[in-house]
Amino acid sequence: MIRHTVVFRLRHARYSEEEKAFLEAAKVLAAIPGVERFEQLKQVSPKNDFTLGFSMEFHDQVAYQAYNDHPDHAAFVRDRWVPEVEAFMEIDYVPLGRHPVERPRPARPGLAR
Repeated sequence: MIRHTVVFRLRHARYSEEEKAFLEAAKVLAAIPGVERFEQLKQVSPKNDFTLGFSMEFHDQVAYQAYNDHPDHAAFVRDRWVPEVEAFMEIDYVPLGRHPVERPRPARPGLAR
């Protein structure tokens, strides 16, 4: 499982019609195959100046890459994200002890150490 998160600040005023339109347009991301648990979040801590966030999960690296390559994601980034986001930080997580492409390796006879 990969949890993809991004916190950001828009160029628009908080709670403006432009902010609402951006968040509405971002809902297209939830419909991309492989996206699970899509959430739009409001940042409430005074510890940084980001104001909004998105969080979503993917079953594995293949699903995450398919999302990144999907035309709806590319269009949203090009048409909305780049012109409207002032600053952001993106973090992708996997549960401790796991890697998104980690697979058990079969035992290979004759290679005991």
